[in-house]
Amino acid sequence: MTPMRTTGSPAPSPSPFPRRTLLAAAAAGCAAALAPSPARAAAPPVDPVKRQMRGVWIASVVNIDWPSRTGLDAVAQRAEFTRLADEALEQGFNALFVQVRPTADAFWPSPLEPWSQWLTGTQGRDPGYDPLGFMVETAHERGLAFHAWFNPYRVSMQADPSALVPGHPARVHPEWTVSYGGKLYYDPGVPAARRFCQEAMLDAVRRYDIDGVHFDDYFYPYPVAGSDFPDDETFRAYGAGHADKAAWRRHNVDLMVREMRDAVRAVRPDALFGISPFGVWRNATTDPRGSRTSAFQSYDGLHADTRGWVERGWLDYIAPQVYWHIGLPVADYGVLAPWWADAVRGTGTELWIGQAVYKSGAAGQPAPWQDGRELTRHLTLNATLPEVGGDLFFSAKDVRADRVGDFAAMRLAHWRQPVLGPLPSRLDQGPLPRRPTVEARRDAGTGEVTLRITAGTRGGKDVPFRYAVHRFPCDPGGRPRGDGSSLVAVIPGGKRAVHVERDPSGDGWYAVAAVDRAQREGRPSRPVS
Repeated sequence: MTPMRTTGSPAPSPSPFPRRTLLAAAAAGCAAALAPSPARAAAPPVDPVKRQMRGVWIASVVNIDWPSRTGLDAVAQRAEFTRLADEALEQGFNALFVQVRPTADAFWPSPLEPWSQWLTGTQGRDPGYDPLGFMVETAHERGLAFHAWFNPYRVSMQADPSALVPGHPARVHPEWTVSYGGKLYYDPGVPAARRFCQEAMLDAVRRYDIDGVHFDDYFYPYPVAGSDFPDDETFRAYGAGHADKAAWRRHNVDLMVREMRDAVRAVRPDALFGISPFGVWRNATTDPRGSRTSAFQSYDGLHADTRGWVERGWLDYIAPQVYWHIGLPVADYGVLAPWWADAVRGTGTELWIGQAVYKSGAAGQPAPWQDGRELTRHLTLNATLPEVGGDLFFSAKDVRADRVGDFAAMRLAHWRQPVLGPLPSRLDQGPLPRRPTVEARRDAGTGEVTLRITAGTRGGKDVPFRYAVHRFPCDPGGRPRGDGSSLVAVIPGGKRAVHVERDPSGDGWYAVAAVDRAQREGRPSRPVS
């Protein structure tokens, strides 16, 4: 993530209700959404959406989020991650983006790369369990999507190859590596290095039931003042046909992105592939298609043609790190969010905005980050842009700290209504989850309704990932509203589930639909009361 440079470490509109399950309006008098509770009425109303990404980054490099420090035993590491997953669920998130290959190392028993030093403190030391397998299972048990976050080229936070574990591929193949800015990298211009990085990442994609493959903003390294990335020799060896080295570098990154997209879809067709780039593609003073900003340009500085990837359909989503406040002259959130909305319009690429919760209340940050309302202002603006399909927050420890209540205020204003996860158009097809059966028991004294849900599976297969619970003021014939206004809960799936819903009016009707891992929602159950 971009903050590493300063700290010394590191869409289309919300997908509509699937066309196959969008049914006619409910009977007269039953179509209106349930009136808001007093708690909900206390905050300004926000138009409900059916689908939205609500994601949190969990960074492992230099132990930013997890594990909190190196050397924790397996029990302590598992307990820490379980706490993070539980907190994410309580905070309203529906997806975890977890860094599992931070420095050409692995958070799983990889046959290609050593165990990560950020687990045990010693690169190559077995932590005594399979962290990635544990994390995927822990997330899925809670109905949280798990996106595996990989750093393609970074080898080490220091520049000395001899500090790597013996047998590390970067030591075996020094011709693949480049030392730059005090760090070690695989050279993106070396085809063998690119293919190796792809295979190292795809090992995890093949072996684990992940929901997505995620890259951040680190492609060619951020420039070091007075020093160009030392790839003259690589350019001479592999740059035939490219008179311009900058264009050749972008071509190399393009190959990584396109080839990984193809490979991920071939291995795991329902997994999403996306990137969280630096928030500025190019400034309008450089390129008339750019944004009205005067900031660092990822197209030129990192050789990452982020807008081009969107236009060519190479990504399921893009999550630009728009880590600036509204009104900042050089990079105004109020300028960049609409610019990115325009960039994805009509492309089929989901747009989720990367949010800098790490700046909220932090020392040295300007006034807008100190009043506890900046994130709310961001999402209020997002709500006017139908292309914005959600947000990712960097990072978990800062969400937990919430120093000035910025995240809590945003959540109250914008996350009062539960949502399903996003459903990119390419996945809105294929068989839908089977219809569950639901029994309801009402406690007249407490106003609580207990729903007992049984999956409509075939021979125990295709167990739902989540259940969407809809509530209506009277029998709707089991017809959830397409705008999400009838959705009162999204709960973890399973063969059987129990949900308790407070119903002070005493006359609510409920229908439950199964949701699969791709976020496809099936036909709702018969309504019960």
